[in-house]
Amino acid sequence: MAFAKLSSRAPLGIQAVPVAVEVHLSGGLPAFNLVGLPEAAVKESRDRVRSALLNSNFDFPASRITVNLAPADLPKDGGRFDLPIALGILAASGQVPAASLVGVECIGELALDGSLRPVPGALPTALAARDSGHSLFVPAGNGQEAARVEGVEIFEFPGLLAVTAHLQGQARREPVIAEAVNGEARAADLADVKGQAVPRRALEIAAAGGHNLLFSGPPGTGKSMLAARLPGILPPMSEAEALESAAIASVTGGFDIAEWRQRPFRSPHHTASAVALVGW
Repeated sequence: MAFAKLSSRAPLGIQAVPVAVEVHLSGGLPAFNLVGLPEAAVKESRDRVRSALLNSNFDFPASRITVNLAPADLPKDGGRFDLPIALGILAASGQVPAASLVGVECIGELALDGSLRPVPGALPTALAARDSGHSLFVPAGNGQEAARVEGVEIFEFPGLLAVTAHLQGQARREPVIAEAVNGEARAADLADVKGQAVPRRALEIAAAGGHNLLFSGPPGTGKSMLAARLPGILPPMSEAEALESAAIASVTGGFDIAEWRQRPFRSPHHTASAVALVGW
């Protein structure tokens, strides 16, 4: 009997909840069973993982493979579990040292050639890994996003071979260092507004005191124009505000490092329904 267990994360809103990836190799006819409430994209990881292992010159065990994604009552979706499943199989079959996976969390979608593709939600995963005191393995393309979180070691890999070389100590990688981002605000400038003294004063008071604003008036009076310039006079985002804002963009796959610490502004159409505004 061969068994391996490692840690990953599943998105739940803007949170990243822990998922234990358990791999068991047993005798019997070769099979690959995946349990733990996986959705279609997760079930398809069986084929991606098999091809990625073979194309990376690893042995795919001719055993009965059972992979459990715990907790069993939490739906799992996306390709983020490809990397932990592949590493679990390698650890259970003795091809990588299981001890090297202790204190490590990993996410990543595998291509058939063993390369890693970025996945959404890397930033909330990094926040959760920091709170758990773990390091985090992410695909190339997610490193700078996850490195926005301070106090956690982020390791970025282009493919499965690079991950195993790191775990085996053959080619150790250094943690990703967050690149400096130009913090210059790119919001529309309130100085462009001519006249409109009363609403300008209302914007300034709301920005200074953190108050809400309700714009009311006929079309063409400048409501959208003024609203678009509110982010430009708001104070700089704190670290907590920046992480919360970036986490929302991260889970939707819309994180842009150039927008780090930039106040978000959304302009939904006036015909948008309540459901569309909430985002369901």
